[in-house]
Amino acid sequence: MSGAPLPARPSRHHPRTAVFSKLARDFMRPGEEVLAVRPDTACEDMIGRLAATQATCAVVVDAAARPVGIITERDIALRIAYRVPGETPVERVMTSPAMSVRRRDYLYYAIALMRRHGLHHMPVVDAHGQLAGLLSLHDALAATDEQLMRQIDRLTHEGTSEGLRALRAAQVDLAEDLFADNLPAPEIQQLLSRINNDIYRRVGEATLNRMGAEGWGDIPVEACLIVTGSGGRGENFLSSDQDNGIIIADYPDDRHAQVDAFYRELAERLCRDLDAIGIPYCNGYCMAVNPLWRKSLSQWTQQIALWGKKSNFVAIRLADIFFDFQPVWGRQELAEELRRRVTGMVRNNHHFLRQMFQDKAGHNVALGFFGGFVTEREQREHRGRVNLKHTGTIPLVGAIRLLALREGVEATSTVHRISALTEQGVLSDGERADLTASFDLVTNVLLRHQIADLKAGKPVTYYVDPRRLAKAERTALLDALKAIDSLRKRVHLEFTGQIF
Repeated sequence: MSGAPLPARPSRHHPRTAVFSKLARDFMRPGEEVLAVRPDTACEDMIGRLAATQATCAVVVDAAARPVGIITERDIALRIAYRVPGETPVERVMTSPAMSVRRRDYLYYAIALMRRHGLHHMPVVDAHGQLAGLLSLHDALAATDEQLMRQIDRLTHEGTSEGLRALRAAQVDLAEDLFADNLPAPEIQQLLSRINNDIYRRVGEATLNRMGAEGWGDIPVEACLIVTGSGGRGENFLSSDQDNGIIIADYPDDRHAQVDAFYRELAERLCRDLDAIGIPYCNGYCMAVNPLWRKSLSQWTQQIALWGKKSNFVAIRLADIFFDFQPVWGRQELAEELRRRVTGMVRNNHHFLRQMFQDKAGHNVALGFFGGFVTEREQREHRGRVNLKHTGTIPLVGAIRLLALREGVEATSTVHRISALTEQGVLSDGERADLTASFDLVTNVLLRHQIADLKAGKPVTYYVDPRRLAKAERTALLDALKAIDSLRKRVHLEFTGQIF
């Protein structure tokens, strides 16, 4: 199971967050430009090749092209020059073991690792541990500034429970800083989602390492860890819980006991550790510890087909969470293949899509008959407030998801789905502009509200008091809800054939 995070989908990156979406491979010097030498290479030969190629370091690799050491200009000055004979093999003077990062590790993580260990160069390896390139701290820092470095230092810790808990806490400060820089809320959500997904990867890797040390051995078959719901859309808020699953490569039936035991153990440890560091268990049990969310590729395909045939309350709710899935760790091809199968099955199942809409029929937009806000009346502690998740984002996200499923759009984020639907002529350019702006505004109000609550030590909710918004923002929020309500009415007509 590959430990590398998967590349983020393209998005409208602001310069202040670009470093958090870049991967090590985006800034590394490719392998063919890196001076790689074998351990038995003589020091004088290595130095001659450094001079000829004007390289600043040499990576020592074994017979399988895996980095085993590194020699920098500092090593030459302190360990080689005038100290050892020229014929001395480099393995006697190299810095070993060679700390490395993978091609798909996030750049901010690589920067923090080099800064923490005082390294100026770091080998970059592929999924097989072979040398793929070289990362220079100088090159990497070109993508940052002083404020970003402070944020990076807060967001990167060793893979301990304490460090990962600190990472979760640092997300609040990061979101607040980025808001101060006037970044759009959806872009901040994308960043928070990438950080959470990176936590999944780190916890998963640590879990596999512990299982290996305890005698569980290597993974029996390849698999892929997925996140679903808001995490799969890249739309996490600050109070996200666990929504995850595992796709396992198909295997012979006679291996089921072995394979299932391994991945059941992995799932139980993974979800327990995520809960311990601040990503709580899902109340609906939509996690890999539940056999419904831990299946082989073929089993997943059969289960989704069954959901489509049943179209009952439970099947609709499970599908609603699942359809936004994205891979975060492991063999990405398994998730890509499942996405292709799901898209094909659901696209032509009009009855199922209609049932999905009807399941969300109760999520009305918070607009009254005369165009004002409809506020909470039942719950005493929230009276006079608007639940902007249930009456704002859910109607918009759900309507766009249904259109995307019907049109065979494979993107999962709401903004990307809106763009794809516009390109296919389903939405007009004007609708794209209105709906994107509406999504930006509603998520902006919600995320800002959550940050304020956390800073004040209050429970995080999705309730917002419109009376506390500035007049211009109240007006803009009402306009956003009107655009969402218009979309919802259109989808209602198209999926049910009913005007009301």
